[in-house]
Amino acid sequence: YDYFVPSSMAAEVAWLTGAEGPATLVSAGCTSGIDAVGYACELIREGTVDAVITGGSDAPIAPITVACFDAIKATSPRNDDPEHASRPFDRTRNGFVLGEGAAVLVLEDLETARRRGARVRAEITGFASRGNAYHMTGLRPDGREMAAAITAALNESRLPPAAVDYVNAHGTATRQNDRHETAAIKRSLGAHAHRVPISSIKSVIGHSLGAVGSIEVAASVLAIEHGIVPPTANLCDPDPELDLDYVPLTAREHRVDVALTVGSGFGGFQSAMVLTRAEAA
Repeated sequence: YDYFVPSSMAAEVAWLTGAEGPATLVSAGCTSGIDAVGYACELIREGTVDAVITGGSDAPIAPITVACFDAIKATSPRNDDPEHASRPFDRTRNGFVLGEGAAVLVLEDLETARRRGARVRAEITGFASRGNAYHMTGLRPDGREMAAAITAALNESRLPPAAVDYVNAHGTATRQNDRHETAAIKRSLGAHAHRVPISSIKSVIGHSLGAVGSIEVAASVLAIEHGIVPPTANLCDPDPELDLDYVPLTAREHRVDVALTVGSGFGGFQSAMVLTRAEAA
């Protein structure tokens, strides 16, 4: 039934929680998770609601899904070594590993949350989404659309590129994505792109498609909260064409006041979100 009426999933959550405000489902491919969080934030900012339950969940591991991604050579063929198969930004990368998962966040108006004594983990200060109007699965190598989303999110945050302390990359380990994303980060952050740590948690948890954007938002919040940047696993042989700091192999202690997380999806969707330490916001 959920396949025929996808919005029923949002309705189930509303019934369980007694939420009587807007209930909707976002379906935008691999940016669905980050877009759901971004749109929820906009509901709060426009004054429609004071709090929102938002996030993403996906369980794509099924024969038909695997066959489709294998057919377009998006997934890694390293079936005999799955632990090391996902290699974002590595010279030997050859596709992603499917994963499953979910992340759900409670967003609330900042002043309302503080008045009731809530633990505020971070603040979403900027969100933007762009489309490339170019190709269903292809990406322009110059990264202009993702760069435009990043710039718009930073502008909404009223922060310069140099304020970004960590970038949670889309980092799928496909040949074209990692080139496209590196170009987009350079295009939007300028010289600061070579100074800021960047990593892909898909190297550890796989690519859960519609869920992964919200999982990466949660990972960015945890990076702010704990001052630890997650690593890009399996990055043993850096691609010489990809020359930024991708935090290879080992997590890094690093104070993060401003985190940028980005997503890219089939259909040309590109999204970016800026999160800041609450007391610094």
